[in-house]
Amino acid sequence: MKRSALTTVLASVFLSASSAWADSPVVVELFTSQGCSSCPPADAIMHDLAKRDDVIGLALHVDYWDYIGWKDEYADPAHTDRQRAYARRGGRSMIYTPQMVINGQQDVVGAKTRDLNRLIDAHLTAAPTASVSAQRSGNMVTVRVAPVDLAAAENYDVVVVQYTPLRHASIRRGELAGHDLDYANVVEEWHEAGRWNGSAEQDFQIELSSDLPAVVLIQGTGNGPIIASTRVK
Repeated sequence: MKRSALTTVLASVFLSASSAWADSPVVVELFTSQGCSSCPPADAIMHDLAKRDDVIGLALHVDYWDYIGWKDEYADPAHTDRQRAYARRGGRSMIYTPQMVINGQQDVVGAKTRDLNRLIDAHLTAAPTASVSAQRSGNMVTVRVAPVDLAAAENYDVVVVQYTPLRHASIRRGELAGHDLDYANVVEEWHEAGRWNGSAEQDFQIELSSDLPAVVLIQGTGNGPIIASTRVK
């Protein structure tokens, strides 16, 4: 093969890999609460993450701070359950806020931007193992998942998450009494579109219950690693 032809082929392969990387942002889940005085700095970071194309930031408000005196109006017990599942998978017995979980695999305590950016960069430069795309027509979403470089077929949950880009809270009691705070990318709904076995391209369809923006996560069953993600277009 001539050098020019080889160069063209290599460029094509590189562009394909780059496209797969670009279409799968790093997912950062922030477990937070309106009742937690340590959370506002992490909540502020979520505003920055929400502006990035290479990151999907999701704020999951938990309910275990509600007893302090202020019930988080965006909290969902399912978010607490999800955080507990991450803790069990990581061999931990405690959960806390604020905590950021990156692609379902590593976590950052509090608002440590240096540690967070280091982990995001590591995931951005890692070779993709799967690709996912999603199209929306009205409230019907079609998801297509395909393997890229999976060593072995495993089961993955195809999850569609809907969120509100910006929500406001006027907190009157608890540790943050008197504060007016804005929250970015507040998770509202989770939808299970199906289960993918990781071995071949597969399509899924699901009807959403609202017109809120949505993202798709391909995650190992049982709160395993998130191996691909995309925004629903």
